[in-house]
Amino acid sequence: MGPENLPTEDSSAQKRPGNTPQGDGNWGTNPQLGEAIALFDRGEWYACHDLIEDLWHQCQGPDRQALQGLLQIAVAQLHLERNNRRGATILLGEGLGRLKPYGSEALGLNLPPLLDAVSCRLQALQQGLEPGDGPLPRLGSPQVRHLD
Repeated sequence: MGPENLPTEDSSAQKRPGNTPQGDGNWGTNPQLGEAIALFDRGEWYACHDLIEDLWHQCQGPDRQALQGLLQIAVAQLHLERNNRRGATILLGEGLGRLKPYGSEALGLNLPPLLDAVSCRLQALQQGLEPGDGPLPRLGSPQVRHLD
């Protein structure tokens, strides 16, 4: 699936061998999430999208919406790089909407800095301004192990 297509709810998603579905709140030791966070923080949106999408397909628990929100934000950033402001605006709004209900923490991540950066970018886009003046969304958290 390309980044322009977002995953839809699919209860028949197959789990890959050797991967355990998450959703129990035990994300801090998940190496795939750690790698996705590192890619996100480096602005490698397409590769990040692929890893988060894989996790999203594996997840059957309450964290599924948080993964989808992160996925939407990563794809929104890819749209911005490709000058698709409309697509970026829509996905930033949807991603923000999926993450806000989690409050200050989801997937072992401290959400307020991410939500603030996404909100600033979304507001700039909605006002017809350049979102590049604000900080890039970042996920880095001391609670999650990075694999660099």
